Amino acid sequence: MSHVVIMGTGEPFDNYDNVRRFVTLLTDENGINIGARNLTISTCGIVPRIRQFADEQLQVNLAISSPLMRARQTAELVLAGREIPMITDKRIIEMSFGKWEGESVRHSEIVTEEFADKFFHAPYHCPKAPGGESFRDVLERTADFYQSLIQNQAYKDANILISTHGAASRCLLANFYEDKTDIWRGGVPKNCSVCIAEVTDGVGVLLEKDKIYYEEQADA
Repeated sequence: MSHVVIMGTGEPFDNYDNVRRFVTLLTDENGINIGARNLTISTCGIVPRIRQFADEQLQVNLAISSPLMRARQTAELVLAGREIPMITDKRIIEMSFGKWEGESVRHSEIVTEEFADKFFHAPYHCPKAPGGESFRDVLERTADFYQSLIQNQAYKDANILISTHGAASRCLLANFYEDKTDIWRGGVPKNCSVCIAEVTDGVGVLLEKDKIYYEEQADA
């Protein structure tokens, strides 16, 4: 056993004391002796319990975020005040839309029909926005980021939280597939969706894809 994820049909932190004892047994050298970096607790966001758990002074992980504020704020909410180091990396920033930055791809009066169509249906062949990036550009820089992680021996046994964006995250996940052209793989990820991947000896496996921990609101 090398990795444990605590989750289920209920909320782990509603059963806090038992979860805490279980974690202690898992990580104790006289117990199963699993490193806390290989332990993940899935919670829907019970903030008092998250902070209480952080105060237990368990081992911590590393967080790497896009430098954009929305990604950093998401990472900070997940870390919930724990003393976990967080660094930023420009290679996982969202795709640049250049002069079209801030425009809705679907509902813009200036984004071309060709761009909007290929953005969702043929992203690998989507042209660049004026002054912006292509998906191939983002694939290249996120691949460089991924390789720098898996080749760094300091991260060999670490659990790393990566907070990034829709297009950038899909390009980053392309590293786990042979076909790099099918970028969306089922659609644009939902806000704050979670993917879990494991890398062993340089080989990455996607364990969980696009999981959300909130109740979706029905369209009005």
